[in-house]
Amino acid sequence: MPSSPSRPARLGELFAKPFAHRGLHGRGMVENSPSAFRAALDAGHGIELDVQVSADGEAIVFHDYDLRRLAGADGKLADLPAAAISAHRLTGTEEAIPILPDILALIDGRAPLLIEVKSPGRDVAPLCEAVNRALASYIGPVAVMSFNPAIGHWFAKRAPDVLRGLVVTEEGRPRHGWLKRWLSLRWSRADFLAYDIRDLPSRFVDAVRAKGMKVGTWTVRTDAQRTIAAASVDQIIYEVPA
Repeated sequence: MPSSPSRPARLGELFAKPFAHRGLHGRGMVENSPSAFRAALDAGHGIELDVQVSADGEAIVFHDYDLRRLAGADGKLADLPAAAISAHRLTGTEEAIPILPDILALIDGRAPLLIEVKSPGRDVAPLCEAVNRALASYIGPVAVMSFNPAIGHWFAKRAPDVLRGLVVTEEGRPRHGWLKRWLSLRWSRADFLAYDIRDLPSRFVDAVRAKGMKVGTWTVRTDAQRTIAAASVDQIIYEVPA
């Protein structure tokens, strides 16, 4: 029986293509929608998407914590069961708010996939468990990532085979946040970083890349940002300008 690919090989496969931020949205396609993901697949690019947890423990593919901006309705996702959330249509479309298992079935290993796990508080287990369940039978280049280092820590302890990343912004404090970033990186046990394009070039990024860690950057929207990214990181998470 052939051996499984090494972790560095899997990271190389993951970072092989640029990632469309929340799918290749725009031109009538809403972010984190099935149509935006199909457009990214048609372009031959990777996909970045967001997930958060419903009241009944389902991983919902959606960026905001409430329904107002993207579905024109009241209510927070964390307070609603998955069925009630999926009953809403994404603004201006006939597409339902999707759940992660359905989007994994759509992508089906055809593109590198970054799943941003949006669980800002301390109780990260419900969403991590939902994501891990969805990934149990998935085959293809995929990783989880989060601003919250507890997400990476959870996967490192309970699902160590899943690739994991730490999302970072320096928030205008490149020097004063240095120690915090190193501590977050260590706690998350991340395999890679996803770094704010507004903070590049960065001494912190240079330091982790010197140690052999891969780094991507978000959200690249201009040619000038593409030039900065090409000199600073291994891959981009991008949006096409409107």
